[in-house]
Amino acid sequence: MVRSRDAQSDSKSQYYENLKSQAQQRLEQLRAASPVKEGPSLLQRLEGNGVSRRDFMKWAAAMAAALSLPVTFRREVAQAAELLDRIPVIYLHLAECTGCSESLLRSDSPTLDTLIFDYISLEYHETLMAASGWQSEEILETSMEQHKGNYILMVEGAVPMAAGGTYLTIGPHAHTGEYILRKAADGAAAVIAVGACATYGGIQAARPNPTNARRISRVVNKAVINIAGCPPSEANIIGTILHYVLFGTLPALDSFGRPRWAYNMRVHDMCERRGRFDAGEFVQRFGDDGARRGYCLYRVGCKGPFTFNNCAIERFNQHTSWPIQAGHGCIGCSEPDFWDTMAPYEEPRKNHLYAGVFGGMGADATADKIGIGLLTATAVGIGAHAIYSITQGNFRNPSLDDKKSVVPSQESTDQSTETESQPK
Repeated sequence: MVRSRDAQSDSKSQYYENLKSQAQQRLEQLRAASPVKEGPSLLQRLEGNGVSRRDFMKWAAAMAAALSLPVTFRREVAQAAELLDRIPVIYLHLAECTGCSESLLRSDSPTLDTLIFDYISLEYHETLMAASGWQSEEILETSMEQHKGNYILMVEGAVPMAAGGTYLTIGPHAHTGEYILRKAADGAAAVIAVGACATYGGIQAARPNPTNARRISRVVNKAVINIAGCPPSEANIIGTILHYVLFGTLPALDSFGRPRWAYNMRVHDMCERRGRFDAGEFVQRFGDDGARRGYCLYRVGCKGPFTFNNCAIERFNQHTSWPIQAGHGCIGCSEPDFWDTMAPYEEPRKNHLYAGVFGGMGADATADKIGIGLLTATAVGIGAHAIYSITQGNFRNPSLDDKKSVVPSQESTDQSTETESQPK
């Protein structure tokens, strides 16, 4: 048994040594290349914004951990960030609200993630560039031609396909979104879909989907990395770009094309209110005493048990909070077709299983036939767990409990979308 453990440890060490060697070779190649644009180095920019080298290395260590790499990779992660100006990025906006870009860029005190995103050689971004009309179209064409085969294509928004794609036309030539996307994807080294609209179609693709809006991966003939969420975490966006810069390859993806390092855990398993769920302490309605005490939000519609994302760790608004902390349940925005499959958002998912399992109307009727069994078992398990907690006396009426309660800490367990199990 001891020998077996030692052999596994040696094998793991060898794996990371090989991985580090691969990363170092990749970084050497990037150092030999010239920056796409001349300007101050990343460290100079960070210093100008009051960020010390020490803070930068702390960020690199945290990002290495987020990418499921040992802390010994912090130096390589930091070097990859410093070489981001070697990789050109073209950022397209299709059928969307620009909320993902706004979430990343709109802050009065930029985070390190935002500052590093600013350092990327962003060749084209409709929201940020000064040019417009003919000039912007020329910049896009020139960038695609000049950096063909080397640029990262980031796409925000779905692709309307009905009526020949004319529900979305862009620029003075009125090219359709589909035409622009296909052309840009052909010359891209990597394609990253950013946000729920690009990854799964978003609200544009919600029933009855009159524009026949599609996710990016259904239009381009290349592997697509899906950074799901509405909006996604800025750390997930930057981390995915860094992984490509560091290794020159796509990260390991789950069955929905999402990076496993960011989407391999259920929100339910990382939630600070998970202990309340186990104890049968639920908010019955928004604003009640249970809500004030931080009880579990499942009964008012939280979809955390069905959702895979790292929101509880990365958070939003400069990493200060996230929806459940703010008092509203997860709406499942990083899951496919959540506008349909997770609605209504303020009711438990189990309340609507009958319609889905037996071919009823609405969102549940569109659920994947293969996954519906898992979904049913999970939701029934959640309901059964809640009932068991109440019958065993674990549930306390908040109005009768005068003691100040503390949310117990919970240890997360690794789960993948392919092997989802019932919440325990």
